[in-house]
Amino acid sequence: MSAHPVTATRARTGGPRDDGPKIVEHVMGWVLVAVVAMLVTQLGLL
Repeated sequence: MSAHPVTATRARTGGPRDDGPKIVEHVMGWVLVAVVAMLVTQLGLL
């Protein structure tokens, strides 16, 4: 019986890729934080 690596037969499921632009992801995360902070402030929850 031959052993085949499991990762070679795995199909991609559409998850996050490792080779994407990290700076865009980082900036969009901070934009989301700023939008949530503005929403919380406007609604008077803080």
